[in-house]
Amino acid sequence: MSVRENTSTRLEVDLASGGNSGTTPGFPPVRRPRRVNWGARVEIAVLVGPALIVFLGFVIFPVVMAAYYGFFSWQGYGPPTDFVGFRNYITIIQDPTFQEALTHNGVIVVLSLVLQGPVAILLALLLNRKLRGQSLIRVLIFVPYVISEVVVGTGWSLMLQTNGAVNGLLEKVGLGAFTQDWLSNPDIAIWTLMVIITWKYVGFAVILFLAGLQGIPEELPEAAAIDGASFWQIQRHITLPLLAPTLRIWAFLSIIGALQLFDLVYIIWGQYIASTAGTSTMATYLVTNGRNAGNYGYGNAVAVVLFLISLIVALIYQRYVLRRDTEGAITGKGKSR
Repeated sequence: MSVRENTSTRLEVDLASGGNSGTTPGFPPVRRPRRVNWGARVEIAVLVGPALIVFLGFVIFPVVMAAYYGFFSWQGYGPPTDFVGFRNYITIIQDPTFQEALTHNGVIVVLSLVLQGPVAILLALLLNRKLRGQSLIRVLIFVPYVISEVVVGTGWSLMLQTNGAVNGLLEKVGLGAFTQDWLSNPDIAIWTLMVIITWKYVGFAVILFLAGLQGIPEELPEAAAIDGASFWQIQRHITLPLLAPTLRIWAFLSIIGALQLFDLVYIIWGQYIASTAGTSTMATYLVTNGRNAGNYGYGNAVAVVLFLISLIVALIYQRYVLRRDTEGAITGKGKSR
């Protein structure tokens, strides 16, 4: 059979089947134009549009404007005209006060993870068992987290004064030798801050860990107990590995929160005592040297630096710590690997 006859036979078969015979050997497949599902697109726009507008208006736009004002020496009113380029950013990096505040943020990040993590895990393991008054204990642990930072800061600042309730209690019980200037002494002020932060935020970590513990199948610890494993062996080899994704999420939230810490420090120590007591942060530096000094251009530059530091830390953490969780849960690559 010749090539022409073979081609003609194929065309006849295709026409006889109504043109739906699929791809014919020797011929490229016919691509049909896809119909645009406008209904689905409109639905996505309606659902995502408001949130996207709010995100652009209250997150992206302020960041862009802060970066713009950071290139000017601006007092906060009228259009910025005194262009200074990168002078504000160079001043920030070279300022020893900012370097000290950055160091304090780093110490707070490390101590938050070291102090809050073990305490929250122990409390979560305890509350995950059947106890009397379990619900009441959970509420009492979580209450400090939902109390306003203003109330917490004001209350602790009153109790920790030299003639406050803490020193008064120590004297009443015969421990007057341990009375301290808890807020102004640079040697212990950072530890005072960490006690307050741990008391305030450990409840959130406990609730988060309890939610993670609820997702662990009960059969695994029971099987390990039958095989003779002790309580601590079960927690070490079964509970903690399965709780690792929750631990990583909590650690990420704790790190970002520590980098942006402002309210408790500013309320308890104020703008001047914080630097001398060794508890100043990048956020308190921003307010002190920006708004309170009347130099809003410099303050915007500090805000941009703080944003970039937080963004870099978040991206590094996402790349090297959270990558296994996001790939396994969202893209499914974890399973394929």
